[in-house]
Amino acid sequence: MRRPILFALAIASFAGAGLAEVVYAPHAYASDAIDQSRADTFDKKMFMRPPGNKAFACFMRRYDAEHLARHPKQKAAAMKLLVAAEIAEGETRLSYSFHLGVNFRRRAGDFESSGYCNHATAEDDGQEIRFACGVDCEGGGINVALSKDDKSAIVRLERIVLWKNGKPDEKDETELAGAGDRIFRLDRVDAQECASLLTDSEEVAALREP
Repeated sequence: MRRPILFALAIASFAGAGLAEVVYAPHAYASDAIDQSRADTFDKKMFMRPPGNKAFACFMRRYDAEHLARHPKQKAAAMKLLVAAEIAEGETRLSYSFHLGVNFRRRAGDFESSGYCNHATAEDDGQEIRFACGVDCEGGGINVALSKDDKSAIVRLERIVLWKNGKPDEKDETELAGAGDRIFRLDRVDAQECASLLTDSEEVAALREP
């Protein structure tokens, strides 16, 4: 069974593709990766306000038949992303996490993944700030940036391990990877739309708070 553990994350360029993959190094904070003022600015854009002790951002997209016909190699038919920031009990600094939900076009069922994130910059120009997020046990990960108007999340990945919704068991694992599934643009929606990605009742209640 997979259990998330805390990563500090940096980005390394993916050779020949102009994309990025997630690289892991243990036990560092956002300020170790980039200037804290830039991290704070990114947080305000991601969560549409200073995150305080807890904040959520939800993004989703369901791809229609026309889009999938134009992208025959794309395996994901729908995607939902929840990004969370929280100061845990006994801590003084924010930690960041993600929950990802995926429906496949040719495989039934709801699949999910989750893990922890940290701030990083795109290696190609060093300007765009992203959350670099990883799944434990070499489960891959995602990078999450924002569109210029902050209304969409730009999700990039090389590979990420997913499991059946609510059942993080290795026998139910699958991967999202490949040329057709490297960049996704997800639209910002109300945070409550991502409640299905959470199983803890206290987390769901916090997500639904105004």
